[in-house]
Amino acid sequence: QLMLVESGGGLVQPGGSLSLSCRSSELSVDYYAIAWFRQAPGKEREGVLCIPSRGTTVTYQDSVKGRFTISRDIAKNTVYLQMNSLKPEDTAVYYCALGLRCANGLSEYSYWGQGTPVTVSS
Repeated sequence: QLMLVESGGGLVQPGGSLSLSCRSSELSVDYYAIAWFRQAPGKEREGVLCIPSRGTTVTYQDSVKGRFTISRDIAKNTVYLQMNSLKPEDTAVYYCALGLRCANGLSEYSYWGQGTPVTVSS
């Protein structure tokens, strides 16, 4: 059974950086869209960034433009979310998800990781 395994979350001070990883156990990340979502306490899950199998990445949150980037290592079958200049409002559980195409809707993605928590606090 396909599994998406996230890692890299933790506690970081404002202005710091974290890199999250999402490894696919079976399906190749080269052939599918991989998106990062996040869910802050008491809020709905929201899309952050998505990397399609072909084409340019898609940003769903204006607040992360210029700070977050998404990339893919096909050899490791892993997608990364590099987060720089972190702010307290970035605090959330971050999830990766796999789908056929990038779309800003939870139902577009068939597989989800278990989530990794990110806390931005001094």
